[in-house]
Amino acid sequence: MTISVHVAVAYHGGGGHTARFAGAVHAGASSVFGCESTLVSVDMIDEAGWAVLDEAHAIVFGAPTYMGTASAEFHRFAESTSMRFMRKRWLDKLAAGFTNSGDKAGDKASTLGYFQTLAAQHGMTWVNLGLKSGWNTARGSEHDPNRLGFHAGAAAQSLLGSKPDDVHAADLATAEHLGKRVAEQAAIFVVGRAALAPVR
Repeated sequence: MTISVHVAVAYHGGGGHTARFAGAVHAGASSVFGCESTLVSVDMIDEAGWAVLDEAHAIVFGAPTYMGTASAEFHRFAESTSMRFMRKRWLDKLAAGFTNSGDKAGDKASTLGYFQTLAAQHGMTWVNLGLKSGWNTARGSEHDPNRLGFHAGAAAQSLLGSKPDDVHAADLATAEHLGKRVAEQAAIFVVGRAALAPVR
């Protein structure tokens, strides 16, 4: 059976660090056989970008965490999805999320929770990170995947004043894992829906 799934990464890049994590999510999704992944920068979204989101099987939301929530640019995008909410355009899609801040914790859980609420309002099904915590034992290290210990989605830290090229390799690997996981879950979703279609 040929499986074809489409994952869209809807993100705001901030100073460029979060855009690198969006690229890692995209790479992870693209690594799954039969998956097409598309990056959509939400602060510059056009009709073609909206069409990508509408047609995707899964949407991964991403933004930097500023003052305990997603960036203003991402909030503007989220508010502009209201007509899609009214028309149930994203009902039963899969959703996931990732975020980045200067602190190790930095209230990133609030941003991931915001993404989960946005997804729930659209009737989407949330895909969590699916990784145990890293860097939490005497033998662990900062190079462990999920080194910051978040589970609702992928979380990253970029030191204030650093360049996008300096983002932590473990955080990039965690974001790539999320993209791969979402694509794999989307494939299961597509196959399952196809199998149920004859009995509906």
